[in-house]
Amino acid sequence: MAEKTARRKRKQKNPDGSMPLVEHLQELRRRVIYSLLAMIAGTIIGFAWYQNAPFGLLSLGELIRGPYCNLPEDLRMAVGPDGECRLLATGPFEMFMLRLKVGALAGLVISSPFWLYQIWSFITPGLHKNEKRYTLSFVSLAVILFVAGAVLAYFILDIGLEFLLSMGDEFQTAWLTGEQYYNFVLALIVIFGVSFEIPLIIVMLNLAGLLEYDQVKDKRRIIIVVVCIFAAFMTPGQDPFSMVVLAVAINLLVEMALQFCRWNDKRQSRERPEWMDLDDDASSSLSAAEKPSPVEAPSAVSAPAKKAAPKQDTSTQNYFDDVL
Repeated sequence: MAEKTARRKRKQKNPDGSMPLVEHLQELRRRVIYSLLAMIAGTIIGFAWYQNAPFGLLSLGELIRGPYCNLPEDLRMAVGPDGECRLLATGPFEMFMLRLKVGALAGLVISSPFWLYQIWSFITPGLHKNEKRYTLSFVSLAVILFVAGAVLAYFILDIGLEFLLSMGDEFQTAWLTGEQYYNFVLALIVIFGVSFEIPLIIVMLNLAGLLEYDQVKDKRRIIIVVVCIFAAFMTPGQDPFSMVVLAVAINLLVEMALQFCRWNDKRQSRERPEWMDLDDDASSSLSAAEKPSPVEAPSAVSAPAKKAAPKQDTSTQNYFDDVL
């Protein structure tokens, strides 16, 4: 009983969140194990969802091949008299591995609230109150921006595919395998999602004091050209439609981030006086309200009046004292 009480006392966390290195490693191991278990459970759900449609939803396989099946029949593989949309498999394990990959990706997304919470719980004990607030805001914005980029990539996927598969269709027919199509979809979604994080990085640099609006306000043309080159190289199929959509979206988000930097710099300049940014050897300028008033001439000080000496009482004075 005494040993259990002592262990409980040792396991009590400090109010400031500090702990020895060994306890940090144990805490990290526990968080990683919980996150992996959540991802495995999500993968099982995604694996079952690939062919089944729970709660009236589309199955995961139908959802992923939707942009491919929206193509005209002469640009995709059609099976049977009714022209059913199918993806081609060229290996015995290809369909199983494709289903496992899709299930793992779905499991990563489904379990994301849990493993993000585990990361947050591991980091927060060492942060201050304002740092926790900023970290939570940035993590939430990062997730929202990534999801927005992934959704945009999904809705423009069929247009990019139609452009790519219609080139030279007079001489050949494109029948995509499930692996080829899945890799293309995954690459496009990840590139769009990660690219949408660029404005958040700009905002973080501005808040950290490493980037000011005055440094980039005259470089918008260079930023637009660099973003267009980035979109041209990073788009998986290099089709012009996906490239233009990605470039326009990033430029709009970057402009919003620059306007935030402009507002934040103005706010900080109002809160921070100019003399705090001067060098130690530089002198600060004084405004009219801050200039000192001239000192008045000192008034003459009158001499202190002399005190009259106390009168001696001669009635009681003994004239024989000097003799004695």
